[in-house]
Amino acid sequence: MCSSTEENIELWGSEKDDTEPLLPSLPTHRTFDYVLVANKVDNEQKALRQEAFIAQLKKKNIQITRIPHDNKEFFGLRAPSAMFEDYQYLLKVSDSCNWCGDEKGAVTQATRIRIVHFILHNTYINTGENLEELLMKDVFETMFCLHERKEQKKLRKKWARWTALFRGQPVNHIKSYFGEKVALYYLWLAWYTKLLVPAAILGVIVFLYGLAFFNTNPLIKEVCDSNITMCPRCEKRCETWQLSDSCTYAKVTHLFDNEGTVAFAMFMAIWATLFLELWKRHRAKHVSKWKVYDWCEEEEELIMELVNDPNCKAKQFRHSYLRSTLVLILVTLMLMLIIGLAHALVVFRVVAAPLMSESKWDFLKDNANLVSVFLGAVLHYITIQIMTRVNRWVSLKLCDIEKLNSLAATERSFTVKMFTFQFFTLFSSLFYVAFFLGRINGHPGNYVRLAGYRLEECHPSGCLTDLFIQMAVIMLLKQTLNNIIEFTVPWCKRLVNEKAAKKLERKCGYCYRKACRDENGCIEPCDICKLRDWLRNYHLASSDAFSLFNEFLEMVIQFSFTTIFVAAFPLAPLLALINNIFEIRLDAIKMVRLEQRLVPKKTNDIGVWTKLLEAIGVLAVIANGLVIGITSDFIPRLVYRYHYGPCAKGKLNYTDCMEGYINDTLSTAYMNNSNFDAFINPWERHNFSVTECSYRDYRNENDYSLKSQFWLVLAVRFAFIILFEHVLVLCKFIAAWFVPDNPTQVKNERLQDKLTRLKDELREKKLSKSTDV
Repeated sequence: MCSSTEENIELWGSEKDDTEPLLPSLPTHRTFDYVLVANKVDNEQKALRQEAFIAQLKKKNIQITRIPHDNKEFFGLRAPSAMFEDYQYLLKVSDSCNWCGDEKGAVTQATRIRIVHFILHNTYINTGENLEELLMKDVFETMFCLHERKEQKKLRKKWARWTALFRGQPVNHIKSYFGEKVALYYLWLAWYTKLLVPAAILGVIVFLYGLAFFNTNPLIKEVCDSNITMCPRCEKRCETWQLSDSCTYAKVTHLFDNEGTVAFAMFMAIWATLFLELWKRHRAKHVSKWKVYDWCEEEEELIMELVNDPNCKAKQFRHSYLRSTLVLILVTLMLMLIIGLAHALVVFRVVAAPLMSESKWDFLKDNANLVSVFLGAVLHYITIQIMTRVNRWVSLKLCDIEKLNSLAATERSFTVKMFTFQFFTLFSSLFYVAFFLGRINGHPGNYVRLAGYRLEECHPSGCLTDLFIQMAVIMLLKQTLNNIIEFTVPWCKRLVNEKAAKKLERKCGYCYRKACRDENGCIEPCDICKLRDWLRNYHLASSDAFSLFNEFLEMVIQFSFTTIFVAAFPLAPLLALINNIFEIRLDAIKMVRLEQRLVPKKTNDIGVWTKLLEAIGVLAVIANGLVIGITSDFIPRLVYRYHYGPCAKGKLNYTDCMEGYINDTLSTAYMNNSNFDAFINPWERHNFSVTECSYRDYRNENDYSLKSQFWLVLAVRFAFIILFEHVLVLCKFIAAWFVPDNPTQVKNERLQDKLTRLKDELREKKLSKSTDV
């Protein structure tokens, strides 16, 4: 049987067919490893470069099938078997890659593609240009590896379809077709989605807990039944307003700012640790089964360098303090730019609210603050989309400056930089809303101004709703629109290209050879069928090294949303769960049916993403502690209940210990009746005609100085944050220690495999000695 058929039997467990084909011509490998496409060029320089590159490939004994079609030329590339024999031998004698099983037996198509891809990108013509530079100069139009139709059909049937929405992931088949790197992505995503179930259930319970007391909570009643007059939200044309007008806002706030939120935030911090520790165990089982537990990407890269050029020199490790300093300065400047954009969003909200309060439309006038929050969130989303492209370009340029010695090291460096920039782009505005909104705005008569306008204030019911709105809008827009765009763009491109493909296929003719329809990969097809298969792959949406990176980045950012500010948005795990159920299938359909085949990569981990997830877990503890301690009203309510409330004063006839809380958090200011923009000092109020109004703060009505209650609440806030974070960090360490990274079963299996390999080596040595004798 031909090698590709043996491969199919090994991967999919189909029965072996010993029937010999009728045609005498039986190549050892039917499928082409790669296809290059070039436009027919009239430019002599481009034509010379094109021929020079093809000549360099021929020197490496790569078989090239050239088929012209219309105004394009297709080059089918097939590497020689000797190249893969060298690769297998070097794997066998390597330090870290000799346990994978690839050093013997038939070479899989995924391995062939990976090696040829490396060789293509490391082949240079006499001008010093490689394929990447030739593609940029339009010497070649594109390059792609081919889908194997038989395996593609099986993946479509088992996995890449919407009817398989709630089926498990066939990770072994994914690994065989797309490589370990893609398989580990889906393994991680499936594990993450599975563990989101308990988090989502508890988040819904916390939400329902707030909903259960929606109409009976005394704090909501106090707001809704209040006759308190509040100070204007802005200057110039803003007027006083009644606290009872914000009844709905108070109800929404209580849904997310209640006692259950604290317990849920603690649960999510521990959940993040358990998720990562259990993921490490889950990963270890599979990479051990795939024989890549000790795999080293840098070492395989060195092996492929040697296969490509036996006289190559190792890329030396280099470190330059000048380059490192330059990169550090540029990263800092980029982060300052991103934070500056967050400040611009703050300015927009500060300016938009008073302008909308002057609107002729009653809805905008009455809900100016709320609308400005929504518009700010939408503008933030648009900024994210623009900055994503800028961040990628800057990250790539910074990696070029570093000049690292391997592709794996460059990928790690790029991942860290890109994630850092994206994290600041997404979360800078959220950190402002969470920790600065309403806390640096001053007081009547002495407001802090930005661009000539007063800074925003928190609602009397608290600031958590603003954070919730910001998170909900960004998360919903990002997940929903991104998924729609991810699917519809390649789908529409496929529809458009299918028409062109059918037209091209009609031009290339029809084949009536039954042998060409053989799917076992044993018969060399005619040029018509080759071209038809190449055109089918050519018209799919292109894929590159960023395809999988983008998916990982999207999911890790989602993990950040799910854990860091979960105290403000308990429904975040539920939204993430629903999104991921569809995301898995959407990505599968996209990779198998709508996009060109990804280059299979071999690895044993999700790489630096694990470190980033661990950092997010630590940041989640800090951020949630700060959200509960500073952003929410949990601590002020606690202090009021046990120190200032009716129950603390021994007034047992009160039905609820929180009665009077809202009024206790408000202070009084005095406005000049002839000019509502002018606030009168308390000691001068008897000299003017004034109107009393309230604002949220702990200040004395005689001189606007801070009350002792403010300092007590502040002290309790800091005490809670320190206690909360220390307890959770301790719990995280205990959880990490309690759940070992490697299961005992994996350790024993690896020990047994090593022993078996050593016995085989010893047996071969004795056998060779006896043969010599």
